[in-house]
Amino acid sequence: MHGRSRWFVKKTGYPCIISSVQGRDEVSNPDDRYPGLVSLVGGGPGDPGLITLRGAECLRQADVVFYDFLASEELLDHVPPDAERVFVGKSAGNHAVPQDRINALLVAAAREGKRVVRLKGGDPFVFGRGGEECLELASAGIPFEVVPGVSAAMGASAYGGIPLTHRDRAASLLLMTAHRASEDAESRINWEHLAHSADTLCMYMGMRLLPDIVRNLLQHGRSPDTPVAVIQWGTLPRQRTVAGVLKDITGKVEAAGITHPGLIVVGEVVGLRDQLGWFEKRPLFGKRIVVTRWRRQAGDLSLRLQGLGADVIHLPVIEIAPPAGWEDLDRAIGRLQEFAWIVFTSVNGVRFFMERLETLGLDIRRLGKARVCAIGEATASALEAFRLRVDLVPEKYLAETLAEILAGREDLHGKKILLPRGNLARKVLQERLEACGAEVEAVDTYRTLPVRMEEDEIRALLGGRPVDWITFTSSSTVKNFLAAVRPVMGEEWLTTVRFASIGPVTSETLRSCGETPDAECGASTIPALVDAILQAEITR
Repeated sequence: MHGRSRWFVKKTGYPCIISSVQGRDEVSNPDDRYPGLVSLVGGGPGDPGLITLRGAECLRQADVVFYDFLASEELLDHVPPDAERVFVGKSAGNHAVPQDRINALLVAAAREGKRVVRLKGGDPFVFGRGGEECLELASAGIPFEVVPGVSAAMGASAYGGIPLTHRDRAASLLLMTAHRASEDAESRINWEHLAHSADTLCMYMGMRLLPDIVRNLLQHGRSPDTPVAVIQWGTLPRQRTVAGVLKDITGKVEAAGITHPGLIVVGEVVGLRDQLGWFEKRPLFGKRIVVTRWRRQAGDLSLRLQGLGADVIHLPVIEIAPPAGWEDLDRAIGRLQEFAWIVFTSVNGVRFFMERLETLGLDIRRLGKARVCAIGEATASALEAFRLRVDLVPEKYLAETLAEILAGREDLHGKKILLPRGNLARKVLQERLEACGAEVEAVDTYRTLPVRMEEDEIRALLGGRPVDWITFTSSSTVKNFLAAVRPVMGEEWLTTVRFASIGPVTSETLRSCGETPDAECGASTIPALVDAILQAEITR
């Protein structure tokens, strides 16, 4: 290894250089001065699901993240809660932070010994100025890595139903930026060569220059009937695609009001869009649906809606927190062997109960001979994830019917039943079980708390483009949402949206607040709630 260098990773995760000199390995550790590492991560063109596994891993390890205008903020969910998040986005004509300042921030953060992620839209090395940032890091002696991402050209065209290459229609592809970095930029573009250089032309940052692009391609021999597509907000639920040919595309784009960010695709492959378009055909495509929970607490609902094409807005009006004190639950856990049944009414009840068991150094063996009941399939699945066999899941997910079902199975007189629940849980189940002779111990296992949002936050989320649906998964989401939104958006705004309720109890709360559910599911499950919205859309 004489005269060579190789990288290795210390236990800290940071790279060092080993130089072999005259047969000896000598460690030259740049981390002594610059212990940080900068990861340039391509976040993809917009859909947060398109980030690579390596990119997500870098975000999970980050101390500080500098992120762009076109990088989905949902990607920041991967970042540790205590990590710093810095927006340095640039959009057309609006540079929040100049490029030289961004370069300086990356170097400074790395010199503080931080794991730095530079999160960029698309791919860092495809018109993303990643090369410039890496040169600056290299010049400063800062270790860095590049994590490629799905580029805007690849992502937007795929979601637009346009294959950039095709065996019969396009054997070559050219990527270019049409953005004028200076007044003489156009003179540096060889349009005569460009017009016929590839079967498919894919142009970034060209929306403002679309008329000039079309004029130059036509003047240099590209057929006026060449298919063209312009894709705005590619891969996102607000994606809009306008297709035409060179001679009419400018007028169509202007009529549709398409602006940046947009991708221009020129070539015969655009003609396949009618057959291959898939994303914009999803049943809830473009529908703006409000989920009244934090994104991390509404995973299943949000994922199902997004999978159907919906533009999901998270406006959290409640949050789930531990109980005010653990004493009551701890006492119940210490006497679990006394209970004939443990009845779980929610996924949150399962989560906090099991976490408390673990905190106390216990596990499911502590349940002993107690049988387990779950209200709802989701609650049952949460229990089964802990390898617990659920003895009873009532067909109807209502507390009112559970007491009758249990009483029909056995004599409940003198039987002790543990009811881990939330602080806002209704008393109906406890009262009906006690009416059947059971001794019920209801214990607050978690709390549902209101979330206060500022008026400008609410307007920013709900204003602008119309909202189609508001989803409610509990009575508390109804009450807190209306209390927060009514004073800000007004009664007239509420008449423009539709309400989806997870079940009759939530619907009754909605009616008591002066509103009517437009969709209600009978099964009181997330899949049923989504199906109810779908059916309402179909029959509208």
